[in-house]
Amino acid sequence: MKIEKAEDVRLLAEKIILSLNFSHIKKERLFFYRSFSSKTRAFARIWSFPSLWQEALNLPSYYIIEVVSEKFDKLDSEQQAKVLIHELLHIPKTFSGALLPHRTGTFKLSQRTVNKMYQEYKKKEKDKVNT
Repeated sequence: MKIEKAEDVRLLAEKIILSLNFSHIKKERLFFYRSFSSKTRAFARIWSFPSLWQEALNLPSYYIIEVVSEKFDKLDSEQQAKVLIHELLHIPKTFSGALLPHRTGTFKLSQRTVNKMYQEYKKKEKDKVNT
């Protein structure tokens, strides 16, 4: 598997983070990579830096979002944004290095949730252009 930094993905994610007010996400500790020839069925994945590793290496939390080139790059811009929103929703408010599962007692990371957030993102982006 080959990987490379994904600056275009980082730029889109930063727009999403700002528009949706994901203020808990520390952009300087979030990295973006594009993988090639991955065998996964996923369009993208988020990688955490668990607290045990943080403690052992005396480092803060970090996250990596990997987009799978063969799948992600074929998506239109709307679907790419939705994939990134989905991955960003896995980051807890504490930015602890942990990952939120698709279902918790109070939250469900569903397609409906992602679609709703995407509509909010598009509205805020449109409002920026019109002001």
